[in-house]
Amino acid sequence: MSASKLIIGIHGLSNKPAEKTLATWWEKSMLEGLQVNCKLSRDALDFKSIYWAQDIYSKPDPDPDKYRKAKKGELTYYQEGWKDYLREKLFNFGGDITDSMKEMFGMDKLAEKVLKSKLKDLHRYYENPAIRKKLRDRLRVAILDNRDKRLMLVAHSMGTIIAYDVLRELGGEDANLSIEHFVTMGSPLGLPHVKYKIIEENRLVRTPSIVKSWTNLADRRDPVALDIHLSDDYEENYAGVRVKDDLVMNDWGGINHKSYGYLRTPEFSDLLKNFI
Repeated sequence: MSASKLIIGIHGLSNKPAEKTLATWWEKSMLEGLQVNCKLSRDALDFKSIYWAQDIYSKPDPDPDKYRKAKKGELTYYQEGWKDYLREKLFNFGGDITDSMKEMFGMDKLAEKVLKSKLKDLHRYYENPAIRKKLRDRLRVAILDNRDKRLMLVAHSMGTIIAYDVLRELGGEDANLSIEHFVTMGSPLGLPHVKYKIIEENRLVRTPSIVKSWTNLADRRDPVALDIHLSDDYEENYAGVRVKDDLVMNDWGGINHKSYGYLRTPEFSDLLKNFI
């Protein structure tokens, strides 16, 4: 008899709508993607949302960016254009062109502007041990309480940092734990400051040992995911599992960072369909 499945989601930076509302909008986004991209209709998913905004903010966001369905034809697979080809060639030439390329395309300034308003969350996470423990424990408990299930962990933005840190901790405590698929979206895990903090706790920057598969989804226009290629930042784990980078088109607009947009991309829908 096969084990039951559970999708665990953890949100990212900034204040959020009420806990139940956010969980509902995440699930609607995933279901919309399955319907539009995979022609797969479902009424619900086995989904659990990890909500940590209340540990940073006193009240939920009173005026959140509400979930809305995508317009017809907006959900499309990423297709590499000539600018992406040029970027790829220049990023790979000489081994250390990344910084100059980011400057050339103006991404560093945009990322700094975006993260400056959000860094209070990340600062409190790194500098306040009590807050850090609270945020990690919410996810730890969910994973441990469902260790008998096949787990897909979906993390967005700063949630990818919390998730990564928890998975490294759990891997060091119990090698029998298992995450079937770890999906990061709009992740700042490639930022030098974040990797430095990882090294402070762990000797190596690598795939967590309990992860069987890791996919990183990023939109090139998303300044929070400034480093879209995590595969050259994170070593493989002892089982040879390495992060796989996959570029997507986040349809939400703005800075193309919204979780709802990532959750209904065709690339994510394919991962979700294969899991369920």
